[in-house]
Amino acid sequence: MTKLLLATRNEGKIKELQELLQGLDAEILIPGQLGLNLEIAESGETYLENAAKKAGVYAAESKLFSLADDSGLEVEALSGAPGIYSARYSPKAGADDKDRRDYLIEQLQEQPKPWPAKFHCTVVLATPEGETNFAVGECYGEIIPEERGAGGFGYDPIFMVSNLGKTMAELNMAEKNQVSHRSRAIKAILPILAAHL
Repeated sequence: MTKLLLATRNEGKIKELQELLQGLDAEILIPGQLGLNLEIAESGETYLENAAKKAGVYAAESKLFSLADDSGLEVEALSGAPGIYSARYSPKAGADDKDRRDYLIEQLQEQPKPWPAKFHCTVVLATPEGETNFAVGECYGEIIPEERGAGGFGYDPIFMVSNLGKTMAELNMAEKNQVSHRSRAIKAILPILAAHL
């Protein structure tokens, strides 16, 4: 069976990707299983550049097909911020997800509600030979000022999904994998994955 490496150390992403890739005819591996502990700076100017860099480095190091994603939250009232800087969107040293959510709400205080937003995800599949393919997915909603739900990670507790009346953090994994930006990107790249694997 072909092996596919998930090119991330983010536990939340790993759980979601493992769930989304169930049924794929491949052995899904994570970096820890291979003793890989790579620090890859997200220095690109686009989601695609960042995801391609991560997938490429992991594929080169592991000699395996590698799948990486770069995703972010884009808030209309903040001209698309935090975007590719979503994971680093707080001036606080050592900031965690809660710090980033609090900082985002702080930035929106002077803006009229509602606060439309979308999650964006670009996934890249890199081969050991250096070939890459990518797909994108988006999920629309709005930012709410109070946190709701205990699931998910990142900005999920303050992102109300359009037409659902629930935040991303209030959805169970099956529900989230119907509507999330990551699930849409994975669904779009599945035919390419299946062809390679």
